[in-house]
Amino acid sequence: MSKLALLGGKAAVAAAASPDMFQWPIVTSEMEAAVLEVLRAGNMSGTDITKQFEDEYAAWHGSKYALAHSSGTAALQAAMFGVGLGPGDEMICPSMTYWASAMPALSLGASVVFADIDPETVCLCPKSFEARITPRTKAVVVVHYASMPADMDRIMAIARKHGIKVIEDVSHAQGGLYKGRMLGTFGDVAACSLMSGKSFAIGEGGMLHTDNLEVYERAILWGHYERHGQVREETKAGAGGLPWGGYKYRMHQLSSVVGREQLKKYPGEIAEIDQAMKYFWSLLEGLPGIKCCYPKDEGSSKSGWYASHAFYDSSALQGLSIRRFVEAVQAEGVAGCRAGGNRPLHNHPLFSSFDIYGHGKPTARVFLPEDVDPRALTGELPETERINSRIWAEPWFKHYREEEIKPYAEAVRKVLENYEELLPGDQKQAEESGWALTRRKD
Repeated sequence: MSKLALLGGKAAVAAAASPDMFQWPIVTSEMEAAVLEVLRAGNMSGTDITKQFEDEYAAWHGSKYALAHSSGTAALQAAMFGVGLGPGDEMICPSMTYWASAMPALSLGASVVFADIDPETVCLCPKSFEARITPRTKAVVVVHYASMPADMDRIMAIARKHGIKVIEDVSHAQGGLYKGRMLGTFGDVAACSLMSGKSFAIGEGGMLHTDNLEVYERAILWGHYERHGQVREETKAGAGGLPWGGYKYRMHQLSSVVGREQLKKYPGEIAEIDQAMKYFWSLLEGLPGIKCCYPKDEGSSKSGWYASHAFYDSSALQGLSIRRFVEAVQAEGVAGCRAGGNRPLHNHPLFSSFDIYGHGKPTARVFLPEDVDPRALTGELPETERINSRIWAEPWFKHYREEEIKPYAEAVRKVLENYEELLPGDQKQAEESGWALTRRKD
């Protein structure tokens, strides 16, 4: 009988890890007490606690301004409006990302041009970004994908050369570093999701932060009507009092108070996660077919390792498909393992051929010249098209406990040492990724 559990052997992970090894977020008595205090006071829809959270979040990044939102999607849309994205503009974005990094641009009348990714970071490729710049390019969204920092030195140099606004999407990497500097502090504005699955988890909500007063004020005008009194008259131009976007994006204060408590303990939690994940990978060093995905630059990090992915090389395993490899690893008891990342956004018709608002023509082309097609501007994205056969999600340990981590590393090692037994049953089917990076429990 085979040693592999998929083929009838005994699973490497014989016993489940402690219940809290994969539980996230880590809820403390202080968080519970703070939530109950807000709840009992009926202060869910105020702004006093939210403003305190904003101030503390901004200080954490060394930013001048922060504005809390009801979701990361809302924060990203507000950031796009904040930098002046509007009808006829083009916004460049990697196709390998969650839809909220790009989709809100369509509601502002802009079109999305997708760029390819760097195969070593799975983040925006600077060369591909620059190749897609046109006279209509207003902004670029830089996603620090799956907790990996993008190449901000090269990206910022290109953006400044061409006068393009930079929006950092830090939804996957709150607290992460690029060459010793915090992610979200390079561009004109940063925005992120803080929903319960993220590394910095507050329940539901998003955050925008910036050093640019005009961007901050425009974001307030867009979806925070009750705070228009904070905005200078020259910015609101007599049109205050009503939300310019027609949206109400206030964060409820149950999330805000959780965020304040998270700021106190988050650095310690992500440090332990980093220690645990690096230990896991130290046990797999030298094995063929897999490689840890981690920043090479000194002072850079994978903060929290949210949705972290590792590399897979089928050529080192006689062509064994990533789908078959993951299936075998899962059978060994590694439930958190999955193949691929997001489904590439540039393949979705909403960004090219679908009429969302009833204009009688594709929404993505409504404000562009008649002879301009966003699909042609995007062109070929070879690295994006093949990335889901090259990356897989390793288990996400929340605590550094060597004896509990070892069986999971042994499961991966066992599959790789016996991979030839998997070849006969490998149908080499393509991995079918979803539009979301992580799968929800429901």
